[in-house]
Amino acid sequence: MKILLETIDLRKTYKVGKVDVQALRGVSLRVRKGELTAIMGPSGCGKSSLMHILGAMTKPTAGKVLIERSDIGDMDDSDLTRIRREKVGFVFQKFNLLPTLTARANIDVARHIRGLKTGHDAHLAEILQLLMIEDKMGRKPAELSGGEQQRVAIARALASKPSILLADEPTGSLDTKNSEIVLNMFRELNRKFTQTVILVTHNPELVTYTDRLIEMRDGIVVSDNDPIPEGADSELEQPARSV
Repeated sequence: MKILLETIDLRKTYKVGKVDVQALRGVSLRVRKGELTAIMGPSGCGKSSLMHILGAMTKPTAGKVLIERSDIGDMDDSDLTRIRREKVGFVFQKFNLLPTLTARANIDVARHIRGLKTGHDAHLAEILQLLMIEDKMGRKPAELSGGEQQRVAIARALASKPSILLADEPTGSLDTKNSEIVLNMFRELNRKFTQTVILVTHNPELVTYTDRLIEMRDGIVVSDNDPIPEGADSELEQPARSV
């Protein structure tokens, strides 16, 4: 199966006062198209730094990260913005919905930013039906439960048909019942649309919903229960593709 994302010896160092803090100390991994992957580890292990780099929100200090064969480390700010807009969808612990807008308007704003037409869209209609929120579109966030708000946030993230959906602690603000609903829906989105999903979490219960578990500690990958076999083609060996 096609390698969609790859990192090689990825490193990230932050300056805290006069001290260099190594958040990532050589992370190498590959994610195939259509995988549902969990990246798990304790707070401070580097998983959030990895998420920000994979989402083109920040550049690595060293190493390479490729999304669909494009090395984001070589990109300028406008190219990184285009990657975030066209290739990556984000779901966060806090739903980040605009409180004065309806659910539909929140989704339409995201589609407009990404240069897509608003209004009826067959793909989006399928997503809303799968997430069971097609009848919630006229409501504002305050009129929705936490689980419903997170499902609207997921629909918003998928509005542009991103290659990769990144979810950072997506159930952290939800109770057990709503967490189970949301996680089952991630799995259904993955199965039905072959959507590549990477979930970042410190919660071990979440990984039972995924195909693959990558564990991090102290800025490195310490285990991976489904590595791509040695000798599989690296995206670095392929010709670069324009963003």
